[in-house]
Amino acid sequence: MTSRIIAIAVDCRDAESLARFWCEALEYPPTRRWKDAYGREYVESSAPGSTSLVFQPVDDRKSGKNRLHLDIAPSSGTRDEEVQRLLSLGARRLSDDPNVPWVVLADPEGNEFCVLPERGADDGTSA
Repeated sequence: MTSRIIAIAVDCRDAESLARFWCEALEYPPTRRWKDAYGREYVESSAPGSTSLVFQPVDDRKSGKNRLHLDIAPSSGTRDEEVQRLLSLGARRLSDDPNVPWVVLADPEGNEFCVLPERGADDGTSA
């Protein structure tokens, strides 16, 4: 028996707002909404053949660096064009080291993620 990843859960203060950012960033449709036994509203988003993102509301604000983050790459265009698009959606630039192929951004709630060139356009190094 083995396990498989069915979703990546993202803790957030405002599930609807953060899901909207990531749905626009990844061109994922919101696929499901539900409330847990405590009345907290969750938003799930996925695209066919991809891992779902589940935005789960929490009371506490993010503190410290993420221990897990997403690496994303543009499906067309350049890394820098994609960075500009994501900044226009509400991301913030955290690091742009010219010695590595990725740019570190934060989503509207401060969760770090990396934007890399399309696979094959770099040396395959991940952030």
